[in-house]
Amino acid sequence: MENDTRAPSQSHPAWRWISDRGLRVETGDTTLTRYAALISLNLPEIEDIIPADGCLFLIFRRGAGLSENLRSALIAPLAGKPATSGTLHEIAVEYGGVAGPDLPALAERAGLDAAAYINSHAAVEYSVAFLGFQPGFPYLHGLPCALHVPRRASPRLRVAAGSVAIGGGYTGIYPASGPGGWQIIGHTTAVIFDPQREAPALLMPGDRVRFVPR
Repeated sequence: MENDTRAPSQSHPAWRWISDRGLRVETGDTTLTRYAALISLNLPEIEDIIPADGCLFLIFRRGAGLSENLRSALIAPLAGKPATSGTLHEIAVEYGGVAGPDLPALAERAGLDAAAYINSHAAVEYSVAFLGFQPGFPYLHGLPCALHVPRRASPRLRVAAGSVAIGGGYTGIYPASGPGGWQIIGHTTAVIFDPQREAPALLMPGDRVRFVPR
C-alpha cells in the first residue's frame, strides 16, 4: 500500500499508515459520527474499525487496498456532532464512602458538597467515546467541565471491578479489578465485560449512559 498522509482540515482528516494493514485517521470531535458512517457502509476491504481518542484505526483485510469509496468516505465533511443513536444504559451507582473514596476530595476541589457533586455527575447523559485500557473499559464523554480532574499522582495497586472513576475529562467504569490511577467516586454491580456473553462488552462506542444514584 502507498502511504498517504494529508494535512488536517475541516473537510479532510489526516491519516497515516501504521502497518501494511492499519490506517490511523484523525477525526477529532467527529469520531463517533464518522465511525457510524463507515460501519454503515460495510466496506468489504475493512476487517475492523476501532474508535480511539479523536481518531479511528482501520484494519484492512489481507491484500486489500484503499478503495475510492473508502477514500471518499474518509474525506467527506461531517457536521461534527457525536452520534447519539446508540443504546441507552441506566447504570445504578453507589457514590462515595468505601465505594467512592476520592469523592470528598473531588467535591471540595469542585467547590461542591458531596450531594451536589453526585447530582452534577449523574445529571449528564454520557456517550461511549471508545473502549480501552482493560477489555470493555468505556471512556465516557460528557463529564461536566467543573468535574474534570487529573488522574492520581500514585496509582492504586488494586481497584475493584465496577468502580466508577474520573480521569481527565472522561468518566470510566473498571470492568475488572487491577491497578488503576483514576479517581474513584462510586461503584456499580453492573457487569461491564463478560467473555461468556454473546457481546462481551456491555457498552459499545456510540452507546449512551445515565448513572442512577442509589
